[in-house]
Amino acid sequence: MAEDGKFRVEKFNGQNFSLWKMQMEDYLYQKDLYLPLSGKTKKPTIMIDEEWNLLDRKVLRTIQLCLATSVAFNISKETMIEGLIQVLSKLYEKPSASNKVFLMKWLFNMKMSEGGFVADHLNDFNTVTSQLSSVGVNFEYEVRALSFLCSLPKSWNGFVMAVSNSVSGSSTLKFDVVVGAILSEEMRQKSSDETSSNALSAESRGRKMERGKSLGYCSKSRKGRSKSRLGIVCWKCRNKGHLKKDCRSRKGKEGDA
Repeated sequence: MAEDGKFRVEKFNGQNFSLWKMQMEDYLYQKDLYLPLSGKTKKPTIMIDEEWNLLDRKVLRTIQLCLATSVAFNISKETMIEGLIQVLSKLYEKPSASNKVFLMKWLFNMKMSEGGFVADHLNDFNTVTSQLSSVGVNFEYEVRALSFLCSLPKSWNGFVMAVSNSVSGSSTLKFDVVVGAILSEEMRQKSSDETSSNALSAESRGRKMERGKSLGYCSKSRKGRSKSRLGIVCWKCRNKGHLKKDCRSRKGKEGDA
């Protein structure tokens, strides 16, 4: 990947070793650190052993910085670049038993997160099944379909059950058909959520408008009532703004009496 105009290699986490190896070699060539990759037999005659060992250690540390913790642990004992490359190739490039176990664990533990995107999860699923295929572990289409259905989160349980019940007799699930149905269901759910959200928003706006109208009516009513009293003349004291029953002079005299 590119960062600040410079090329950077993403940390290798056990996936796509061939691609990572190619990018790593390109990066080392870019940094003029490629000589140790060919082994000590390619050491220039003008370079002394101390210089070669220092360069080899520099390349070793550069590669280690581009490894995920889980991978770096497997090569922690290697002190020369030639040994490190051999161990990585044995673990992640060749169809070794340990590589197959690693990929199978990755597949079995794969789970789509709640609210995640099906397309992203499908990409991860296809990546690991492709790597398993490259080391000789292949799955029938129905097994792939069932594995993918099992990797969906709990919120998809109803859909998974409906798909499972749709198969009867000797018919089998087809991976492409299942994936297409899942993608369609995701679009339907998103559309339903957006519709519900818009309905709630409209209802909320309607309530606010009704509340505003109610408050405005009461305010105008009180305001109109107060204005209507401005022209009233008290029959008792002949002053404006109140009725005879509210006249203070009248109340005072009744109190004195």
